[in-house]
Amino acid sequence: MRRSIDELRTFYGEPTGALVRRLLARRLDDAWGEAPDCDVLGVGYATPWLDAFVGARRVVAAMPSGQGVEHWPSVGRNRTLLVDDRRLPLAAGSFDRILLVHALEEADDPAALLLEAVRALAPTGRIILAAAARGGLWARAENTPFGHGRPFTRGQLERLVREAGLEPAAWSQTLYVPPWTPLLPLADGFEQVGRRIAPNTAGVILLEASRQAYARIRPSGLAQRVPARPALTPQPVASTSSPTPRPHP
Repeated sequence: MRRSIDELRTFYGEPTGALVRRLLARRLDDAWGEAPDCDVLGVGYATPWLDAFVGARRVVAAMPSGQGVEHWPSVGRNRTLLVDDRRLPLAAGSFDRILLVHALEEADDPAALLLEAVRALAPTGRIILAAAARGGLWARAENTPFGHGRPFTRGQLERLVREAGLEPAAWSQTLYVPPWTPLLPLADGFEQVGRRIAPNTAGVILLEASRQAYARIRPSGLAQRVPARPALTPQPVASTSSPTPRPHP
């Protein structure tokens, strides 16, 4: 069962949720910035981060029926939809950027949800999956949205996107600070140290994928798929081209 919209709204209105919002926003800014001239779709509960895409042509939030829907943004015309996450009421190829947050972990069928998101993705579009990390402490914290449903490893997310016809391009992690209130003020320090000495303790994995690829002809005459290089993080995905390094803030 998905966390309700009221539970999610309450969490992100509290100091712990505000911290999560800030740390995840850094990684998204590394990847997409303000998403200039893009049509952006958020799936799951992505509204805490969608306001940052101020350069986008259009931003829409699709919220699963098991979760519930809220009016967003707080001022102006509503841009949220209540959806069946296995049948998104969206035209094929209509979004340049798709962000999934609090979407996969509690989905009845994560593969079907991702296939629907890919259907809505433009041919040169990019998608980011943000999911609770299986090895992190946040996946065990039931007082947060990350402690419910199925957490993922990096390998599991890579397989999921490949089965949906995408190629992993870049990945990142965040939320290294343990989910204990006395330690939360030290979150920035945990981010710096965790990336270097304890990468498996991150609470959230972000995987960026794309179907933007061209065929490189090998000397044997066989075609090899080569992905484009969106830059989410300096860390490459196994078996794909390494993304261009970008410094962390």
